[in-house]
Amino acid sequence: MDALIAGYRRFRAEHWPQERTRFEHLAGGQQPHTMVVTCSDSRVDPSMIFDAAPGEMFIVRNVANLVPPYAPDAAYHGTSAALEFAVRALKVAHIVVLGHAQCGGVKVLLEGMPPTVSDFVGQWMQIATPARQRVMACGYAHDHERQLACEHEVVKLSLENLQTFWWVRDALQTGQLRLHGCYFGIRSGVLEVLGTDGKFAPVVER
Repeated sequence: MDALIAGYRRFRAEHWPQERTRFEHLAGGQQPHTMVVTCSDSRVDPSMIFDAAPGEMFIVRNVANLVPPYAPDAAYHGTSAALEFAVRALKVAHIVVLGHAQCGGVKVLLEGMPPTVSDFVGQWMQIATPARQRVMACGYAHDHERQLACEHEVVKLSLENLQTFWWVRDALQTGQLRLHGCYFGIRSGVLEVLGTDGKFAPVVER
């Protein structure tokens, strides 16, 4: 906690004076243009990757950046609730599913569940079973190839699941919303974007 308090003090001393006007404006309400669904992994920071200011992105983090299918039942649906709020209340113009390299959730999906995380992680990762099935059917020879392919497939699956929500489909059909798939290389710092051809390609740097 000491490190967090020290960070807060740096924020108040170095950043708050420059950002105070922005936060005073944001106190009146938020109007983010983009929702980002990304992993809880501490190495992946969407605000840093996209160089976004406070108030620009509505961010949801969970294990393996998964969007579950539409299921309006009595269970707890944190990601789905955030998605509904972003689309129906905030009316974001874009939803980005941001995957990343060396994803622990994807590794669990491929290699099995360690007993230390058996209460919730395994059931959550079952959402991504179709992604695993697609990858295993390709017969990759090496673990790192299988991991990378599955990380990509999980992003694609989440984009597919987004379209099971009727109000997402409606917003897509009217042109009020666009969906995007991205993938971040932790070691390289390179961002890849999913194209219409179903492949990820690096963003061209200027």
